[in-house]
Amino acid sequence: MKLVSWNVNGLRACVRKGFLEYFEEMKADIFCVQETKLQEGQISLELEGYHQYWNYALKKGYSGTAIFTKKEPISVKYGVGENETEDEGRIITLEFEDFYLVNVYTPNSQRDLARIDFRLEWEDKKRAYLLELDKHKPVVLCGDLNVAHQEIDLKNPKSNKGNSGFTDEERGKMTTLLESGFVDSFRYFYPDREEVYTWWSYMSKVRERNIGWRIDYFIVSERLATKLIESEIHCDVLGSDHCPVLIDIDL
Repeated sequence: MKLVSWNVNGLRACVRKGFLEYFEEMKADIFCVQETKLQEGQISLELEGYHQYWNYALKKGYSGTAIFTKKEPISVKYGVGENETEDEGRIITLEFEDFYLVNVYTPNSQRDLARIDFRLEWEDKKRAYLLELDKHKPVVLCGDLNVAHQEIDLKNPKSNKGNSGFTDEERGKMTTLLESGFVDSFRYFYPDREEVYTWWSYMSKVRERNIGWRIDYFIVSERLATKLIESEIHCDVLGSDHCPVLIDIDL
């Protein structure tokens, strides 16, 4: 199976910048998007052969996730039970015969870390939720996780230390998740690969100079690691301040 994940930073804008062309080119079995920034009825995508599942934020023009899948899931769940994040449309879970797919848009702790306590609590709830799913079937987690896990995952770790997305606390939550029985698919194949990022600021020349962060992931249950065929980051795909990430996996 080919699975793609992309924070589109506004799906309507991304559609105007080539989203559908990339979607058709990939021919993914499952295509997940984050930060759709729209409400029901604000866009109509004719994606032949795909079932569509949307989780909209109550706040207009904010957050939101969606999944487009060729195979119809056994069940669909939105959120993990906590009201605030359900209101923000941040999680969709699809259950298939052999695995769960969880599409996530992790809340940002904000520039001044005003939301760091909420973020860390959210991380604990998300990990508990994933571990509960993993008791029944292996899990494929994807999305914008809003953290650069290691220094290798961003261009300027020293100057960004303690900033949102690179605090010790956020990085520690990622470490705890991986140590709980999960694998970062990109690092599984490329443990030492440098200067491969998934997000760049819109500031002038930042993307051209590849001053980026790797904050978009495919993370899988440990028992799925040997089923991974490839993990890719499509840095050359424009249309958003993030680029798509992809895995091929034998499922």
